[in-house]
Amino acid sequence: MADDLKSRIQDDVKDAMRARDRERLSALRLITAAIKQKEVDDRVQLDDGAVTGVLEKMIKQRRDSIEQYQKAGRDELAAREAYEIEVIQCYMPAALDDAEVETLVDAALKQTGASSMKDMGKVMGALKAKIQGRADMGAVGVKVKARLGG
Repeated sequence: MADDLKSRIQDDVKDAMRARDRERLSALRLITAAIKQKEVDDRVQLDDGAVTGVLEKMIKQRRDSIEQYQKAGRDELAAREAYEIEVIQCYMPAALDDAEVETLVDAALKQTGASSMKDMGKVMGALKAKIQGRADMGAVGVKVKARLGG
């Protein structure tokens, strides 16, 4: 268990402290705080999948913030958010390409026996565990919807 994602992040916090890399340390502390907050809120120890979910949410929040900062002309704040995204993405699983996503969607459709839009929840549920953190679930939802004739 020493090789899990949370341990890796904690080790990187220590490394950043030793290297006196304030910017990276700040970003890593945001990650550990978000993970700890989720654990306290849900009263559980997060596994790698749940940690990936927290990281995915953090990336989405930062993308939204970048957009707002750019509209307001606050480029220095947008750059900081972009740096935090870079740090967070170091802990995300490798991204899937379109062909891999299509293959997984086909398999999920076959596995669930989905035939119409009312089966979309079943298909997305089957896909979530395999795809979360590796592809944009919104884009995957669009592909599933198209396949189900929505």
